Amino acid sequence: MRMRRRGMLIAGLLTGLAVIGVGTVLIANAVVLLGSRGDVAASPERAPHAQVAIVLGARVNPNGTMTDMLADRVAVGARLYREGKVDTVLASGDHGTRGYDEVNAMRQGLLAAGVPARDIFTDHAGFDTLSSMVRARKVFDVQSALVVTQDFHLPRAVWLGKRAGLDVHGVSADLHGYGPQNRRSTIREWLARPKAVQEIVTGRQPQFLGPEIPITGDGRRSLG
Repeated sequence: MRMRRRGMLIAGLLTGLAVIGVGTVLIANAVVLLGSRGDVAASPERAPHAQVAIVLGARVNPNGTMTDMLADRVAVGARLYREGKVDTVLASGDHGTRGYDEVNAMRQGLLAAGVPARDIFTDHAGFDTLSSMVRARKVFDVQSALVVTQDFHLPRAVWLGKRAGLDVHGVSADLHGYGPQNRRSTIREWLARPKAVQEIVTGRQPQFLGPEIPITGDGRRSLG
């Protein structure tokens, strides 16, 4: 009887913890989704004018070329520039090691799409979405931005941009279906949003900041 009561107590405790965990995830997702509502998934033609298009990094292939997701982000960022929606483009991604470089892959794609070198800024320490948004504000002195990424990522990117002090709107880069990768990313995003809320509550800052490179200057100063 005692063992049975102990088993029931443990089962009840585990159930309670599971309920708390699921509730936390749901609440955090609601905070991010509601907090970014109205500023997400604008098409390029409907996007307002901003100083810069922040093109967020994504994984590159082993040979250094862009994956479809990243290539689509770059294509949309270049389109926003060509259509006069932004004055500059900020490529923000992971270039933490010599052998892995999202940023210069994006830069080469932007150059190939006709964006002049002086109007391409590169953030080599955009290791995650929070870092990209905070560094855009504190390092590049961005005031207004159109953040470019896939639909699943836009609410969190816009929400974090607002928390970083940016006047930010999201522009969708969903130009392809992406197959299973898109489904996996959508599932992971449900868990990334609670992490984003925790980062803001705890006041986490990027690992690196560095000297200011104003977005109103020459983007070639940001080459690394």
